[in-house]
Amino acid sequence: MPLITHETLWLSIGMIGQAMFSMRFVVQWIASEKAKKSIIPNLFWYFSIAGGSLLLAYSVYRQDPIFILGQSMGLFVYLRNLYLIVSDKHAVSA
Repeated sequence: MPLITHETLWLSIGMIGQAMFSMRFVVQWIASEKAKKSIIPNLFWYFSIAGGSLLLAYSVYRQDPIFILGQSMGLFVYLRNLYLIVSDKHAVSA
């Protein structure tokens, strides 16, 4: 009997995705507390992309169209924000 079944693997992917997705709020909270104002650090977007990607994979595996749509739309926003941040840095340094 295998130690990790197909179902256990996908449950693990879903749990890791949710944990990474949740970490973005911890990162944002800590950064805001340190700055004494509301800010969103770049790490927030990286956790959003990583967690959202894993949750999208999990939702495709589960064949959940509502979850698939939600994660797909979120990933677009996270990637776009990160692109804007990187583009802005390149514009400033040019």
